[in-house]
Amino acid sequence: MADRRTRLYIVRHGETEWNKTLRYQGHRDIPLSEAGRLQAAKIAKRLSGVRLHAAYASDLSRAQETARIIAEYHGLTVKEMPELRETNFGLWEGLTYSEIDQQFHETMKGWYENPRDTQIPGGESLGEVADRCQAGIDKILRENPGKDVLVTAHGGIIRIIVATVLGMSLNDYWKIKQDNVSLNIIEFFENGRAILCLLNDTAHLGKKL
Repeated sequence: MADRRTRLYIVRHGETEWNKTLRYQGHRDIPLSEAGRLQAAKIAKRLSGVRLHAAYASDLSRAQETARIIAEYHGLTVKEMPELRETNFGLWEGLTYSEIDQQFHETMKGWYENPRDTQIPGGESLGEVADRCQAGIDKILRENPGKDVLVTAHGGIIRIIVATVLGMSLNDYWKIKQDNVSLNIIEFFENGRAILCLLNDTAHLGKKL
């Protein structure tokens, strides 16, 4: 008998004004911009022909709204998953890269060289994020064996999921690109095997908004 598989359609949320200005968002509940809503409508149309059985999203509004726009085509209610929140960037939230580098240079250096163990001031390390993220994915898989499921989350969370599936060190997670409303597909099997089928696909966006 073939090993049963659960397929996750993992989508990064649409653009926000802070994405556009390259500000760290983290746990700050920044809503989608108008451009982000248009992006979400495009991926929703792309996925309208897929038979999705369930929909989950981070409890932050930018992920929730993206997921609801997609789920509307399928008559699904989006389930909140606090475990899939973006990294808590603590004192860095609302700042740009250059502002953080000026104020927290040594910690920022550690964040890019050893994010797994670097504690963000007032926030989390990547290792801590990975633990709660894995707990969330495990819960989704337990609740949906053999089904196709939408998961809407954040760039950092999706990098962690992909890196874990590929057996990469979390310190290499910067090597994985995640654009707004990119589509990633991962198949998980009952024997613990997982296959990355699609990564950072934004073909549905066509020309840049």
